[in-house]
Amino acid sequence: MKKSTFSPEQISKILKEFDQGKSTEQISREHGVSKATFYKWRQRYGGLEASELKRLKELEEENSRIESSVSHNQI
Repeated sequence: MKKSTFSPEQISKILKEFDQGKSTEQISREHGVSKATFYKWRQRYGGLEASELKRLKELEEENSRIESSVSHNQI
């Protein structure tokens, strides 16, 4: 199955839709995201603005690259 990638702005918008009263079922259907993914986003990114979310994702990616680089250098 193809993995979809949502931008920080899209994730923020989807989370705001839930805060405005949309159900998880509606959000899942409209955006093609599983309920599990939605709840994971809500737990991880709830309350963050799009710019904060974008910076957080950038830091997570950078951290992953650094960890990968360090683990390759130790071998």
